[in-house]
Amino acid sequence: MALLTVLEPEGMYPDTRLESEVLGPEVEVLHGGAPHTGTLDDLPDDLCARVDGLLIFRHFLRPHHIARFPRLKAVVRMGVGYDRLDRAALAERGITVCNVPDYGTTEVADHAMALVLALRRGLALHHDLQRADPPAPWRYAEHPLIRRADVQGFGVLGLGRIGTAVALRAKAFGFRVRFFDPLLANGVDRALGVERAESLHALMRGSDVLSIHVPDTPATRGLVNAAALAALPENAVVVNTARGTSLDLDALEAGLRSGRIAGAGLDVLPVEPPPEPVHTLLRAYRAREPWVSGRLIITPHSAFHTPEAWADIRRKSAETMRDVLLRGLRTNVIPPDYH
Repeated sequence: MALLTVLEPEGMYPDTRLESEVLGPEVEVLHGGAPHTGTLDDLPDDLCARVDGLLIFRHFLRPHHIARFPRLKAVVRMGVGYDRLDRAALAERGITVCNVPDYGTTEVADHAMALVLALRRGLALHHDLQRADPPAPWRYAEHPLIRRADVQGFGVLGLGRIGTAVALRAKAFGFRVRFFDPLLANGVDRALGVERAESLHALMRGSDVLSIHVPDTPATRGLVNAAALAALPENAVVVNTARGTSLDLDALEAGLRSGRIAGAGLDVLPVEPPPEPVHTLLRAYRAREPWVSGRLIITPHSAFHTPEAWADIRRKSAETMRDVLLRGLRTNVIPPDYH
């Protein structure tokens, strides 16, 4: 007989067989009741009263939600970011919070490099020019976006799992890679064969390409602001596949409009989905305004997406819940004061 109950409220998968296999007979696994288009407020009270563990993907978990789960002991965020979880309120209740940091690493790193290469090799630029009305002449375009890799500094802001994977890919393409991450111990640069910048300003100053890989924390919100972008070399490219809150969209738009920033690739925005009225940069992109044509690529927070990554999320989330709820381990635990 099951002694504990774990709920995945969005009903993301057709059944709970994998979760039940991982968690074993001691745990009843339920799913559904609050689809991703709704909120945890949609769950019935009698269901909330039974739940010991929550597997959360898109939903916000705020104090009034937490109060509905009197037995809740563990929350696993089915992904890397945990900014939608009120960790302080969860800590007050003694509820353990975890994430799944080791899925989608290759996908996001590949996506970041794809954005860089699509911009720096002029793929997006020539694509837009050839589908214009009338199409551009059948020849290459002269544009400051297009440069050889080995003459460019490639800056990686945040050298975690994904940042490291991007650094290694960029190095393989011939970019001169450097990173800034004040949380890393000395020697990482030597182990990877890349250069370490001593400050954010030093990173920016030498980055013809900037790839952002920081989590959403109080310390990183607005980190890449107007002053930081102004320190980039002329005609730099900015790519963000991490969290939209770290990059000032107003400053990015100003840099693109002035021509000082040659191009940008964004998989994330400060608020998702973008609310109406949408930011003027997104509006210009959707309207295919000439000044942004071929210089801006936006994808809808899809960098992580492959069938294999979804399978990893599912299994690793269940394994993390098992470790914490049943085995008393500290697998992927996020301390409430971690920033």
